[in-house]
Amino acid sequence: MIDTIFFILSKVVQFCIEPLNWVPIFVLLALLFLSLRKPHLCKRFLVLALIDLALVGWLPASEVFLRALENAVTKTEITKLSNNEVGGIIILGGAIEGGEIAVDRGEISIYSSAERVTKAFELIRKNPNVPFIFSGYSGRITPKGVTEADAFKQLIQEQGLSEQNAHYENQSRNTYENVLHMKPMIEEFGLKTESGGLKPWLLITSASHMYRSTKIFQKQGLEVLPMLVDYQTANSLQWTMFDLVDGAHNWNILVHEIVGLFAYWITGKI
Repeated sequence: MIDTIFFILSKVVQFCIEPLNWVPIFVLLALLFLSLRKPHLCKRFLVLALIDLALVGWLPASEVFLRALENAVTKTEITKLSNNEVGGIIILGGAIEGGEIAVDRGEISIYSSAERVTKAFELIRKNPNVPFIFSGYSGRITPKGVTEADAFKQLIQEQGLSEQNAHYENQSRNTYENVLHMKPMIEEFGLKTESGGLKPWLLITSASHMYRSTKIFQKQGLEVLPMLVDYQTANSLQWTMFDLVDGAHNWNILVHEIVGLFAYWITGKI
C-alpha cells in the first residue's frame, strides 16, 4: 500500500513541477483577472506564461542539466569485455508500449527510447549463452492490457532470438521495484565466478536514467556494468535552438529523474 501511494505521489509531483504544465495555469489566471477587470494582473500572468514557454523551448535551458545527468555515469566499453566477465544482461522497461494499443492493434509499439530494445537485441544475439532479464510492468497509474515484459517477450519471438536464457519480470512499476523484483532472479540465474560470486550484469537503460538506476542496484548490493543508450544531448549545447516539442521532452525527462532521485534519497532507497 505504501509503495502504491509513493508511486502515485511521485507522478503527481512530477506533473505539478513540469514547466510546460504551468503555461495553461498562467493563461487561465490571466483570463480570470481579465474578467475581474484587473488588467495589470492579467498582463503579469501572460508575461509569466511567455517566459515559461521561452524557458521550455530554448533548448540549452534543459540541455545543460540533462547533459550533466547523462554524463554522470561512465559508459562500459563493451569491446573491452570478454564473454566470461558478464553474468547476464538486464533490460529496464520504459521503451515499449504494451497496454490496450498492443491488444487492439496486434502490434508492439516502441517509444523514442527504442535504443533500450535495439541494444538488447544486439547483445542477446552476440551473447546467446548469457542469461537476460527484461523488467517492467507499466509506468501508468492505471495500466491496461499486456505488460511491458510480455510485449518484449513477443518482440523476442518476432526477432527469432533464442529464449533459452530468457527471464521476464512483469510486476514492477518503477525503478526501485525493478531492482527489488529482479534481485532474486539475478542471484538465481546469474553466471558465477570460480569462487561462487556473482559476475556483474550489463545494465541497459537510457543515459539520463542510468545514474538513479546504478545507485539503486548498489544499495541492493548488486554490481552492474552501465550500458548507456538513448542519449538526448550532444557534447555541446545548441545555443540558438528553439523547439517547444524537444524542450518539453527534455524537461519531462529531467523532472522525472530529479523527482525520482529526491524521492528515493529521502526514503532511503539510494
